[in-house]
Amino acid sequence: MKNIKFLVLGIFFAIVLSKVQAISWFRFYEMFKFQSFHMFGIIGGAVIVSAMIMQLFKRGVIKDINGNKIIPRPKKKGVIRTLVGGTFFGLGWGVSGACAAPVFVILGFKWLPALIILLGALIGAFIYGLLSKKLPS
Repeated sequence: MKNIKFLVLGIFFAIVLSKVQAISWFRFYEMFKFQSFHMFGIIGGAVIVSAMIMQLFKRGVIKDINGNKIIPRPKKKGVIRTLVGGTFFGLGWGVSGACAAPVFVILGFKWLPALIILLGALIGAFIYGLLSKKLPS
């Protein structure tokens, strides 16, 4: 029963994503053609909220479900890995018309296209797992 708050939070997040049209292929299309600020505003807001939450993790204000301090691991820095990863992520996003987070929300609206997108994301993650040791750092 103590995990029910995470279910409620997930449902709330799904409702917010659908209400702000963050699951709309048309909104992604507008963003990639620089015709609308809508998605850039959503993404910018998410970056700001994420940065604030990360600071709360680092200060020990937010703890895990067992009350332990969450210690974020530092990421490896590198321009090549960022450019290659961002390019593949952007291509997948542009071709599919769906970002990683809203895929599960889209499953509730249009299950077959979302299932295909989810399968593609899982295959991509699997391929990355196979190749990750061979990629430049």
